Amino acid sequence: MFNKILVANRGEIACRIIRTCKQLGIETVAIYSEADSGALHVQQANESYLIGPAPVTKSYLNIQKIIEVARISGAEAIHPGYGLLSENADFAQACVEANVVFIGPPAAVIRAMGSKIEARLAMVRAGVPVVPGVFEPLSRSEVREAAKTIGYPVIVKASGGGGGIGMQVVYQEQDIESAFEMCCRAARQYFGNDEVYLEKYIEHPRHIEIQVLADQQGHILHLNERECSIQRRHQKVIEEAPSPIVTPKLRDTLGQTAIRGACAIHYVNVGTMEFVMDTKNNSYFLEMNTRIQVEHPVTELTVGLDIVAEQLRIAAGEPLSITQKQAEPRGHAIECRIYAEDPKRFLPSPGTITKLCWPEGEGLRIDTGVRAQDTVSPYYDPLIGKFITWGENREQAISRMQKALSSTEITGIKTNIPALRAIIDHPGFLAGQLETNFIEMHQIATRIAQESR
Repeated sequence: MFNKILVANRGEIACRIIRTCKQLGIETVAIYSEADSGALHVQQANESYLIGPAPVTKSYLNIQKIIEVARISGAEAIHPGYGLLSENADFAQACVEANVVFIGPPAAVIRAMGSKIEARLAMVRAGVPVVPGVFEPLSRSEVREAAKTIGYPVIVKASGGGGGIGMQVVYQEQDIESAFEMCCRAARQYFGNDEVYLEKYIEHPRHIEIQVLADQQGHILHLNERECSIQRRHQKVIEEAPSPIVTPKLRDTLGQTAIRGACAIHYVNVGTMEFVMDTKNNSYFLEMNTRIQVEHPVTELTVGLDIVAEQLRIAAGEPLSITQKQAEPRGHAIECRIYAEDPKRFLPSPGTITKLCWPEGEGLRIDTGVRAQDTVSPYYDPLIGKFITWGENREQAISRMQKALSSTEITGIKTNIPALRAIIDHPGFLAGQLETNFIEMHQIATRIAQESR
């Protein structure tokens, strides 16, 4: 096992990684920007290094500087967390060249899965069902004909995209070219790659994902499914495990499909196969996330495994500590992402937290990277924490989440807690009737706006 690792991230996920490292007796090195000089993750680490000004391009995305800090500090490995450089193949390769272990899959795997088009092709070769669509980037002159062939509605996607950016659903021919141009611009701006392709849009879809683990000895298994259908602007808001609709038989089918796909690309470490499911429970591969997910705690609570610790073991060359039989889900877990966000518009609302009273209760876990008097910066993702509740069944997990959300007090900034409460309390959610446009379909933001008048 490693003696010291560098955490190449910030906020909640950096604190979460540091917590596991402390439990394992591993020293940690934090990096921080000028805006994060007093951040919680900086104080929790054994060492910390300033790497640049607030903008991520000059700090948390500065590969050369991060590698230099690893060398100076004597860190043997780097954990990238999620977001930022976590799925950057150049960063993974730079770690290898600097003789520092990258805690994640090989650079070649990250690069292959970083292109949605290449990922689709790899899954087809592995016999994994994918959403119908094209398998090459399109030009403006080709997109109209391709959409006709696929059949409306279609979804325009940036090949190198993520986080819901560079995606547009199109229902009629007259909108296809403007949507194409919009996605190209977003892809160019955020990912430096304006390749765009088309898929058939699955109406009333559910978003189901499978957590996979693979060690360097060739062992691979899945940790069941997570339901991630509650989203806004294609970004997840509430996740749960297991899914309310997945039967043991379907779980096994999805799990074996995910393992087959991961084996086909020689995957190592922790990853997530994401699927879209139609109203008949047919599932299709969407993409693979080659990193730990924001929502990994719901899997941890239902399986009884520290996934970050497993990442570290795998990266250190140790075999998996769990078998497939031991990974059966126990109970139910739900996660709500707490954002500094205007709940009436789902837009970031940065500022200083003047008061912060987290809830307490049985079956409640809180992962956070902030305290009272901390400032939520406009430079970074506005996630301030996550509530994860566990119960013996879904009803108990929901009840505990309702109690946690209703007994939280945060002042100085707006948060999305009113929206989370409206979703959790909704009859459709309680009945497990979920889909990715749940928030829009039930006009959650409109309801909150009306109630706040």
